[in-house]
Amino acid sequence: MLFAHDTECSLTAAAALVNTGGSDGEGLPDVAALDEFYVAHAYTGRHEHTEAELASVRALRPRLRRLWDADIDEVVRIVNGLLRENDALPQLITHDDEPYHFHAVPRDAPLAIRMAVEAAMAVADLVRNGETSRLRTCAHPDCDNVLVDLSKNRSRRFCEAGCGNRAAVTAYRARKAASRG
Repeated sequence: MLFAHDTECSLTAAAALVNTGGSDGEGLPDVAALDEFYVAHAYTGRHEHTEAELASVRALRPRLRRLWDADIDEVVRIVNGLLRENDALPQLITHDDEPYHFHAVPRDAPLAIRMAVEAAMAVADLVRNGETSRLRTCAHPDCDNVLVDLSKNRSRRFCEAGCGNRAAVTAYRARKAASRG
């Protein structure tokens, strides 16, 4: 394992959250979609199931998106800002049969705050380990989704929206056309 389990989960959830606001339309169109996102990414603690909560989670996306586009100094400014603004105080805890891991805000903090702080803590791990290059944009020319390359050999190029398959099909068709012509 390259990073702690909670770091990997937080990075994956942050990328997924950013991608819900991509050019393909609104990925969190309603509270029910946020409920599904909450469950899919194993969030715990307070979840209000309200339009206000949904709006605050959506408002977080552009700030997290900047982490993928920024240079290291800007990444550090964003991370420190998120931690400072949300009064993050890292502590080791265990819950729900999970091993000890960091939480930096209480479990009853608003969901958007917990998402922001968990993402900031995870990106802080990348910064400390000199691994911010693992924050990438999908290599498919028609996609602007982000991804986190957690592979050992740093080879992941495509997001989880099927872009790798589309690229493979395009390459296959180009090879077939070249062999015919």
